[in-house]
Amino acid sequence: MPTLYHHWLSPAARFIRVLLAEKRVDFDMRLEKEWERRPAFLALNPAGEVPVLVMDDGHAYSGTMAIAEYLEEVIPEPPLLIGDADTRYEIRRLAGWFHSKLGTEVTRHTVSEKLLKRFLGMGEPDSEAIRCASHNLKVHLKYITYLAERRHYLAGNQFTMADAAAAAHISVVDYFGDIAWEQWPMVKDWYVRVKSRRSIRALLADRITGLTPPKHYQELDF
Repeated sequence: MPTLYHHWLSPAARFIRVLLAEKRVDFDMRLEKEWERRPAFLALNPAGEVPVLVMDDGHAYSGTMAIAEYLEEVIPEPPLLIGDADTRYEIRRLAGWFHSKLGTEVTRHTVSEKLLKRFLGMGEPDSEAIRCASHNLKVHLKYITYLAERRHYLAGNQFTMADAAAAAHISVVDYFGDIAWEQWPMVKDWYVRVKSRRSIRALLADRITGLTPPKHYQELDF
């Protein structure tokens, strides 16, 4: 059975979890605290980052989008990279946007300041970093609103890698209660649709000891 190295609120690892679940792959999960820099983990991925997917034959795969493309090739059904060349381009573009822009400008700050500093005893959260993440989050929610107004899912009429990437990041931000959902009705409608999928519901069952998400976090219709 494949093994996925992950940690609690890594959006990249959550993204791969969604893809594996969508493709109905049974897999084990192994918690990896990247900051410990374990030599055995570095041997799997010298970058020292999750996710890392180790297949049954022992081959280890790293790089979030590289893993996603690999899974699409070796487990083509159901497809999550669909359509003609232009549609596949749009899916890749959006998935890359969420992992790079949203990840860099919002999720990384949120997890670092509100989770890792606490668990690693690195002092008080940086209020300026949190303010920047909050401001940037609004920009990204506006963009998701723009997409959701024009498409049933973010890249078209079907659930794709683009939705999986966005949901992975949004689910992390929502764990901290940072989204005023009443202000973003179109984003909420899209998120309700994706939350109903078995692959996303599995993410919402995650809990971190000492850090409880808001009541609506796991509700499918909130």
